[in-house]
Amino acid sequence: MPDVAIVTGGSRGIGRACCAKLADLGYAVVVNYARNEAEAESIVGEIKGNGGIAVAVRGDVSLESDIEGLFAAADRLGRLRLLVNNAGVVDVTTRVDAVSRQRLDRLFAINVIGSILCAREAVRRLSTRHGGSGGAIINVSSIASVLGGAGQYVDYAATKGAIDTFTVGLAREVAEEGIRVNAVRPGTIDTEIHASGGNPGRAQAVAPRIPMKRPGLADEIAETIVWLASERASYVTGAVLDVSGGL
Repeated sequence: MPDVAIVTGGSRGIGRACCAKLADLGYAVVVNYARNEAEAESIVGEIKGNGGIAVAVRGDVSLESDIEGLFAAADRLGRLRLLVNNAGVVDVTTRVDAVSRQRLDRLFAINVIGSILCAREAVRRLSTRHGGSGGAIINVSSIASVLGGAGQYVDYAATKGAIDTFTVGLAREVAEEGIRVNAVRPGTIDTEIHASGGNPGRAQAVAPRIPMKRPGLADEIAETIVWLASERASYVTGAVLDVSGGL
């Protein structure tokens, strides 16, 4: 049976780039998506066209039942070895004195609770304590967790701060059980997430404030994730790597 990688939010942006690269390395890839079936099937078709194995699985990571279904689909495909906790959302820019409880519930349910529950399911399969043979969990954070997101999305930044802390804690918790847990903190990346936050031109607009004077590319983040997942990073756990063009 093939080694399996789950990529949450795998149909677009950083997630899509990860799916393609992991398939090239021989993983059978579970492409998770919440709504955009066409995009998910597109990357699955691309992977299969290149001789790889992939399946698209619909699931909202804010729903525990959907997460359980996602991991059950992975079990049918082979032996889980990697989870990329990539699914995440942002919202329109606003100050804290204007945020709603509904907005906070959505951000934390997807960005934090969903990631923790996905990690729970991964640990149950990967950990030698549970009869697994080890593997890796990579969490996608954001440089916003360091910068704070003032005047734009402090609440989103807070969710990513939670992911940073969770990464370090889980890494230490399962280090003796064959699981490495790391995170990447992307800076401003030229993906569709800015449009979902109501600001499609944001990546280019903020480029002058980035030391490298350009937004990053999804492939650049995916390359870091693939490295962290590989044996080349065999002694790396509990790390949170900035991939932010110098921010």
